[in-house]
Amino acid sequence: MVPRASWKGYLKLSLVSCPVRLYPATSASERITFNQLHKKTHNRINMKPVDPELGLVERSDLVKGYEYEDKQYIIIDDADLEAVRIESNHTMNIEAFVDDHSVDVIYQDAPYYLAPDGAMAEETFVVLREAMRKSGKLAIARLVLSSRERVVTIGARENGMFVCTLRNPNEVRGTAEYFGNIPAGKPDPEMLELAEALIKQKETTFDPKNYEDRYEIALMAMIRQKLKGHKPIIAAAPERGNVINLMDALKASLSQSAKPPAKSKSKADEGAKPAAKAKGGAKENQLKADLLKAVGKSKG
Repeated sequence: MVPRASWKGYLKLSLVSCPVRLYPATSASERITFNQLHKKTHNRINMKPVDPELGLVERSDLVKGYEYEDKQYIIIDDADLEAVRIESNHTMNIEAFVDDHSVDVIYQDAPYYLAPDGAMAEETFVVLREAMRKSGKLAIARLVLSSRERVVTIGARENGMFVCTLRNPNEVRGTAEYFGNIPAGKPDPEMLELAEALIKQKETTFDPKNYEDRYEIALMAMIRQKLKGHKPIIAAAPERGNVINLMDALKASLSQSAKPPAKSKSKADEGAKPAAKAKGGAKENQLKADLLKAVGKSKG
C-alpha cells in the first residue's frame, strides 16, 4: 500500500509543469519507543497543558504566540497563517540547477520521494527526470511543508525523483569554535603513509545492511527476555586496550592479517569480546617486516 502523500502540488520548470506527490523516504515506526508510566500503578501518564496561574487547561483554549520580547507575545491565529500565501504552497518552482555533488551534506535535512500524480503527468515527469540525470544536475526549488517554506534539492533516483529539504544557513553552526585550535600542520610522512595503507586495507563497498542497529537489536532481545520472565543477560562492554603511541598503533594494526571488514553483529547474538591488548616493546625491524607483510597480503 502506497503511503499517504505529505504534499501534493505541481513541479514547475519555466512554462512546463506536472502534478506530483511527495512522500517521506524514511520511517521511524519500527524504532523502539517507551511510554512514561507511574512506578506503582503502571498507568500511562498523560501530558496535559498547565497554565502557571490557572492550572490544568483545555487544549481548545490554547493559541499560538510569538515572543517578540521577554515574556511579551503577539497572538497568531489560523486566519493570520492562512493569509500568508506564497507560490510554494502548491508549486515546487525550480529556480536553478547545480552540480549533483555540490550541495554540502551539512545542509541536507529530511529526504523525500517525488512521484507523478496520475498517468497524465508521467510523460512530463519522465522528461524532467531524465534531463536532470543526463546533465548530472540537481534542481533547487521551494515548497511549504508544515506551514514553513523549505528550500529543497530535486534529483533523479531510479524511476522517480529524490527530494531533500535543506537547512537554513542560520541553522548551521560555523566551524571556528570547534576546529579553531586544531593544528593544520602536516603529520609525520611515515605515519601518514602507514595510515593510508591501513585505510586501503579496509576499503569496501558500502552496504547499509552490514551496519544494523546493534543497540536496537540488543534492546529488543532484552525486552523479549523480560516478557518471558527471565532476567536479562547484559553483554559486557569490551575492555580498553593498553594505550600505545600512534606509530606503534598504526604498525600493529597493519601487522594483523588482512581481512575484509566484518559485518556488524548484535550484542544479543554474542557477548562483546575483550579487545586484544597491544603488545609493547617489539623491535623496530620486526614491526616494519610485519607491516610490509600485511600490506603485501592486502594487495594480493
